[in-house]
Amino acid sequence: MAPIGSIVVERNEKVGEAEYPPLSVGKLGVTPQLAGVAKSQTESDRKLVRSGDLVINSRSDRRGASGLARQDGSVSVVYSVMAPRSDLMVPEYGHHLFRSIAFQDEFFRWGTGIVDDLWSTNFTRMSRIRVPLPPLGVQSELAARLDKSDSMIAKLDELTEALRARAIDTAALFGLSEDDSHRGEDAQSPLAGIPEYWDRTKFGYDFTESTERNGDTPQGPLLSISEYRGVEVNTRTDGQQVSLDVAKYRVVRPDQLAANMMWLNHGGLGVSSLTGYISPDYKAFCISRRFHPRYVHHLLRSPRYVDYFGAIGTGVRPNAQRVTRTALDMMPLPLPPLDEQKRIAKHLDGVTGRIDGMLAKITSLRNLLVERSSVFLLDVVTGRKEIV
Repeated sequence: MAPIGSIVVERNEKVGEAEYPPLSVGKLGVTPQLAGVAKSQTESDRKLVRSGDLVINSRSDRRGASGLARQDGSVSVVYSVMAPRSDLMVPEYGHHLFRSIAFQDEFFRWGTGIVDDLWSTNFTRMSRIRVPLPPLGVQSELAARLDKSDSMIAKLDELTEALRARAIDTAALFGLSEDDSHRGEDAQSPLAGIPEYWDRTKFGYDFTESTERNGDTPQGPLLSISEYRGVEVNTRTDGQQVSLDVAKYRVVRPDQLAANMMWLNHGGLGVSSLTGYISPDYKAFCISRRFHPRYVHHLLRSPRYVDYFGAIGTGVRPNAQRVTRTALDMMPLPLPPLDEQKRIAKHLDGVTGRIDGMLAKITSLRNLLVERSSVFLLDVVTGRKEIV
């Protein structure tokens, strides 16, 4: 066992995107910047990453956002960048170690913060965490074995993304055919190509913010807003700090729209089928009777509107582009006849329901692989198992 600070050297050199391409750090490890990721406006104030470095998000509530860099590049200053000492740590072993469940738990335990959803572990604190350090040969063999698991997990992730891409049938949602794709509105407008007999409206005309709060008695369970499923019961206990005082949390009721204004460009909204409460930083909206709630759910989570939210969002932090209430109120919306909205919603509910079932099975298998990999690593470094 050795403290991290004795086996790595922190890299804290500032560079710009013009010199070194931006990198993303997430569940896939360290990769070229992913499409659709919000970029920081402080492009000249970034950290240098060299191939072979280990990078981890100091936001310890972003569990698993770490990995080994395979190329030179740059990351936001919120990341810790480390060069492993070659005589003590095999970089590939460090990659799997930092992404293991046991290390994520320890990394989070060393974190500090006062904001509900912001918990961080800076490098100074991280450097004091003691980690297992087997002989270099064992590290290499262990990393090679775990690379195979990572390969299987990557294939499951590819299948997941392919299924999610099919979940929203944009053509069905907007009543489009190939010949209709650019009819009427400007091609950049979210209303581009909608049928001419559909009405148009703006968000502010048909959506009224709900100011209902929990008060002394919570109205239901704590809810979260998933970028993949919308509003659901929050069952996560890892990586989240929930205030003990939930009196100021917002109440959401069935058929109301709940939105994370900092995550709309990633699908962070949805129409609830439950009564519960959400973070006070989120918003809840009552929907006018001109709209069918399930149509609204699919409409605002469609790729067309997710891209639109990215275009109207503002902010300087990567992956945190806030859409202001003013911009949201001015957002144009297509308003088909109500019976057509219901038909579209029924079709998409059926499609997404079948896909959700497949995604649940894939997620279960993926979680099992991640758990087994972490257990295997722990068993080897503690001597309970040998690599054969």
